Amino acid sequence: MKCAFTGHRDIKAGFDGELFGRSIENLIKLGADTFYDGMARGFDLIAAKKIIDLKEYYSVKLIACIPFGGQADTMKGEDRKLYEEVLECCDDVHVLSAAYYPGCMYARNRFMVDNADVVYAYFHGGKGGTRYTVDYAKKCGKKLIII
Repeated sequence: MKCAFTGHRDIKAGFDGELFGRSIENLIKLGADTFYDGMARGFDLIAAKKIIDLKEYYSVKLIACIPFGGQADTMKGEDRKLYEEVLECCDDVHVLSAAYYPGCMYARNRFMVDNADVVYAYFHGGKGGTRYTVDYAKKCGKKLIII
């Protein structure tokens, strides 16, 4: 089973990383073995790091889905460091466009949804990329897990 992560860049204070980790571990026990990650700061990188941690115990793959070459250049400090650490641990990397263009993030999100059986979303409302991806997953009839 293939799973795609989508989520907000800003993480609310009540986010429970331990509970999230147990949730992903349960998903793995149900057959998830491949995880697509958009590599954005916030939830994407948290989710990718959790998969890397679980690779010690489970045979799972992490696939980085990078919307455009140079995505890392948009990050600073700890986010950039975490991005680079995660990228080194990915089993595969898909760069969807050589350069940024308006809509490249949405194209990345559609790619992940199209290739996944399950979409796991950290979504607490509002507009933007996470809303778009959740709506697209619904339209495609994908199993959706929202936290």
